[in-house]
Amino acid sequence: MSPTPTTALLVLEDGTVHRGRAYGATGVSLGEAVFTTGMTGYQETLTDPSYAGQIVVQTAPHIGNTGVNDEDPESRAIWVAGYVVRDAARRPSNWRSVRSLEEELAAQEVVGIQDVDTRAITRHLRTAGAMRAGVFSGAAAERPEAELVAEVMAQPPMAGRALAESVSAESAYVVTPTEHGWQGEPVARIAALDLGIKAATPRHLAARGIEVHVLPADSDFEAIRAVEPDGVFLSNGPGDPATADRQVETLRQVLDAGLPFFGICFGNQLFGRALGFGTYKLPFGHRGPNQPVMDVATGRVEITSQNHGFAVDAPIGEVVEAPESRYGRVEVSHYSLNDDVVEGLRLLDRPAFSVQFHPEAAAGPHDSLGLFDRFVALLTAHRDSSRTTTVEGA
Repeated sequence: MSPTPTTALLVLEDGTVHRGRAYGATGVSLGEAVFTTGMTGYQETLTDPSYAGQIVVQTAPHIGNTGVNDEDPESRAIWVAGYVVRDAARRPSNWRSVRSLEEELAAQEVVGIQDVDTRAITRHLRTAGAMRAGVFSGAAAERPEAELVAEVMAQPPMAGRALAESVSAESAYVVTPTEHGWQGEPVARIAALDLGIKAATPRHLAARGIEVHVLPADSDFEAIRAVEPDGVFLSNGPGDPATADRQVETLRQVLDAGLPFFGICFGNQLFGRALGFGTYKLPFGHRGPNQPVMDVATGRVEITSQNHGFAVDAPIGEVVEAPESRYGRVEVSHYSLNDDVVEGLRLLDRPAFSVQFHPEAAAGPHDSLGLFDRFVALLTAHRDSSRTTTVEGA
């Protein structure tokens, strides 16, 4: 018989305390408390680098039912700072499972808590906003609550934190089309800046014939140019986009060079900054695979997967000149039907666009997969146009 889990506490910066039992590793975890509404895909959630620095509350009540496998992780590690669930599975039941979720959390030293009312916690965060928090278990949970609240308050808030470099690849690597079922020569080559990239993204691109050169987050324009890319991609990632001045300047050099560009999530926020728009922190963010978004061009509502706590401040419903006027006209291409948050940007005079949500979503939804095809079309059209111009100028 396994030992009885020890006491654990979830402590929020406003003094709210939830008492439960330890889940995963025992000790202390500090981070920003946020909630995600996914009913499936907890393994993908845990390994999404965009969750770095955050204590994730699962609104779905039963977690761990299908265990953990070695095929579904979105990155090389679990990135959440801590994990909060209501009913943790006592044993996994799935033919693909190779170990339990709790075993995986413990192995990767992720401190979590179970047997708490995650619905009540979610309602509180939705009202009061995401806030600093801590999970304390074992001996740490025996300390005075006032002392624990003080420790939570001593950590830095998410606003102002630069985290992309901490989750990025340490060195460049290539994902080839043939690895993912593509027959024949690649249709294009891109440089993908890894700000916290999910494994599904280069997989989707490679399956469409794109040779993906993934570069570390601190790569400059010279490193991008050395790839001789047909276009550039900026990935999702954690932290405050206001701290990413280096990547914003690199992106401006990409746009100035006329290279096609596609950005997702953090990449969308940096695209907004490159165009001269501001960014701001949302009260509690959008996290989960059930977020309705309006596609302005088609009038179609898409259900999307999202994971962001910051957004771009740009006007919805009109075409405007970018504040950085050399980039010409820009429009908000997508917006949230829940709260009118900007969910995508598109330049009308240059081959560049971005979305705030995740078209590569696993375990779903897949309404927006066509955005990868759109990027492929943009790459090939630009490459063919460049070749025609070269021939005519010869």
